[in-house]
Formats: sequence, structure tokens, C-alpha cells
Amino acid sequence: MHIILKTGAAVLAIAFAPACAGTPAPEPVAAAIDYTVFVDTPDRPDADILLDERRKPAEVLALFAPQPGDTILEIEAGGGYFTELLSRAVGGTGKVYMQNPAGFDAFLGDTVTKRLDGRLTNVTYLKSNFDTFAVPDASIDIATWFQGPHEIWYTPEGAAAPLGNPDTAFRDIARALKPGGQLVVIDHVAPAGSLPTTGGDTHRIDPAHVLAMAEAAGLVLETESALLRNPADDGLKNVFDPEIRGKTDQALLIFRKP
Repeated sequence: MHIILKTGAAVLAIAFAPACAGTPAPEPVAAAIDYTVFVDTPDRPDADILLDERRKPAEVLALFAPQPGDTILEIEAGGGYFTELLSRAVGGTGKVYMQNPAGFDAFLGDTVTKRLDGRLTNVTYLKSNFDTFAVPDASIDIATWFQGPHEIWYTPEGAAAPLGNPDTAFRDIARALKPGGQLVVIDHVAPAGSLPTTGGDTHRIDPAHVLAMAEAAGLVLETESALLRNPADDGLKNVFDPEIRGKTDQALLIFRKP
């Protein structure tokens, strides 16, 4: 018999003597990791360090506890702020798939190239819309989608269609996850009852839409954290509005594939 106690990233397994010889061994549990060791290092880019106070990276990582050797699909990685940290967390035996749509190329410029060139050798760059992800079935321990799923309804300037299909995006994430794998979502919050198409306008989404899409794909909500919530944000301004940029109300949801 064993009891597992979880506090943030810390996981403690307390084992008791088996009642009989046939009692199965305890299942392995995630190692306790202090994620500040990946954040508080002088070799991170200065621009990343400036974002730490508002993005709370160590606390975010502790909520889903990436481990050495994990394979992570980082959806909509942007310029790679979290790629840097995930790469360090999974180590040399792990892998990070850093994904962005081609529609982000003009916005990102050379930031991805600078991030990866000669660095982060366990990172593979993927370019696709939010419909299908070029990774094998049941190969991913953790998928992350940070700031976030609202982009499914966004059409970049000059593009003929939005960046994804809400009917297939989460199903493909579920396909890629291993049984027991996690999907971690962070997104800017739109007012309750807002249409999902708000994502193409203010770059926000009502978290209820994320929950519905994930559950329709067979994923189960495990954790809802208030870590990045900001009740002072009414959810109406575009996230790039100088009055609210960097201070938006953000939902953090963690799902698991049964």
C-alpha cells in the first residue's frame, strides 16, 4: 500500500509493507524538482528574464511537473520563452517539439532562429496550423498551449482562412498524447458567454470553450489554477492594448488523457 502526496511539483510517495506477497509494487511517481533552478540562471536571454515576474515560470512548471526524459509538444511556442525552460527541464534524454503556424512568420521575424541556432539541441521546430501536429501517435508526455487556443479563430493579415479548425485541433492533441499524458492550457480570458470567435478579435477566449473542446476530445480536466488570474481585467480590451498588455486575466487549465 502507498500514499502519494502532491504539493506543487513535489510528489512524495510513502510506502507501507505489503499485506501479502502478491501485493503489486507501487507505481513510479514524478521526482520532486525545484524549477527555479531552470529560471534563476545567468545564461538565459535578458529579454526572457524581464518577463519572469508576470509569467511566473517556476510556479507554472511546478503545476504540471515536466521530468527529465519527457517528450513535450509545445503548441504555439512563439519566440520560445517557455521553450528555453522546457528544454532545460527535460534534459538531454528528453525532447521538445516547438510548434508555430506559418502565419506567425512575419510576427516572429528571426526570434526562433536566434533562439535555436547552436542552442537547445533537444528542440525540434515544427511549422503547422492548429489542425494536425506532425508527431507520432501516443508519443507525447505533455502538450502545452500557452496564450493560446483563441488563435484557432484568428486569420493573419493576407491569409485566406483562420489558423485552425476547432473540430480537429484538440482531437489531434489527444491522438498525440500518451495515455496518462497532460495538456496544459493558458489563455487570456474573455467574458463568460463570449463567442469563441472573440479569439480572432481581442485574442481572448471564454475558458468554457476550451473545456468543451478538450472534453469532446476525451480529455479530463484535472487542475484549474488561479495562478495567473487578474480580476482587475474585465476581459474586454484587446490583449495588445497598452493599458492591459502583460497584465491580462489568464486561465490555466490542466487536462489528462485517460
